Amino acid sequence: MTHISTNKDLDTTALLKKLGVELVRIDLPFRLNHVNCFIAEHESEWTVIDAGLNNKLTRDLWEEKLNDKKITDILVTHYHPDHFGYVGGLQAKTGAKIWMSETDAKAGMNAWEPSFIDQIPANYRASGIPEEQATQMIRNTEEFKPLVSPLPKIGQYLTEKDRVQVGNFEYQVIHTPGHSDGMICLYNEEQSTLFATDHILPKITPNISYWFHGDANPLASYIESLHKIRKLDVEFVIPSHGKPFFGANERIDELLAHHEERLGETLKTIKEPLTVYEACNELFQRPLTVHEMRFAVGETLSHLEYLRHKKECSREMIDGIWRYEKV
Repeated sequence: MTHISTNKDLDTTALLKKLGVELVRIDLPFRLNHVNCFIAEHESEWTVIDAGLNNKLTRDLWEEKLNDKKITDILVTHYHPDHFGYVGGLQAKTGAKIWMSETDAKAGMNAWEPSFIDQIPANYRASGIPEEQATQMIRNTEEFKPLVSPLPKIGQYLTEKDRVQVGNFEYQVIHTPGHSDGMICLYNEEQSTLFATDHILPKITPNISYWFHGDANPLASYIESLHKIRKLDVEFVIPSHGKPFFGANERIDELLAHHEERLGETLKTIKEPLTVYEACNELFQRPLTVHEMRFAVGETLSHLEYLRHKKECSREMIDGIWRYEKV
C-alpha cells in the first residue's frame, strides 16, 4: 500500500491533483453553506461526482467548469438535494450516464412526489408538531421540487464492491447507510483515500434522521457504517462539506462519542412521557429555521427509535400522538 504522509502542512490541493481530481465547491443557501462536488479526467473522458442544487448559481458554475469537456459519467453519492438536485439538468446538457445506488435512486425519484409529501402531515401530527409549524415544514419540503428537477434517468445502479474509475485511480464502492439509506462512499486502498461524502465530515456531525419511511433504525445503521469504515484505517478523507483532512479513525471516534453522549441526553430528556416535538425542543435549545427544524425533528426521532429498538425506552400512542418514555 502507498501511504500518503499525514503531515498537516501538506497541501491537500496537491494531493487532489495527484489523484487527478478537482474539487468544485458550490454555495448553498443554508447554514451549511456549501457542498463539495468533483470532476476528474481519465483518458480524455470526464467523470462528475454529485452536482449541487438546480439553481442559477449551480448551473452557471458547471457551465464554466465543464466548458468543452466530454462528460461521460456522473456518480451520485446519495439522493439529498444538494448532491442530486442538478444531476438531471447536467445529464440533459451532457448526455452522461448516471450511476447511483438503487435504494437512493428510488428515493430520489419519489421524495418530492405528491403521493409522498401527502403522507407527511399525518406523521407530523403523530409527532406532536403544532399545525402551523407543521404546515411551514411541509411547504419547505415542497419548495425543493424545482431544485431537483428535472429528474435524471439512472443508467446503472452501483452495488457494494463495484469498482469505478475516478481520475487516476480506481475506487471500490462501499455501502454506508445512515445519513441516507443508500449512500455510498468511494475507497482506494493504494492511496488510502476515501470520498467520504456526508458519512464523515471534519467539523460537524452528519444529520442522521428518521423520516417515517425506509430504514427503521438509521442511527444503528450509521454507527455500523462508521465501524465498517474504521476497519479500513483511511488516511486521506475527502468529504462533501468542509475541507479534505487526514485521519478518518480519529474523526470516527469523535462521531461515535458524540452519538453516545447524545443518546444519554435523549434518555434523560424522556424520564417522563414526551412527544417527539417536546423532546426535540429539549434537545435543540437554540433558534432553528424551518429547514433546520425538519432535520432536528428527524434527528430526534432517530435517537428515540434507536433507544426504543434497544428497549431502553417505550413508545405509546395517546390521543393520536406518539409519546416516548424511558423504561
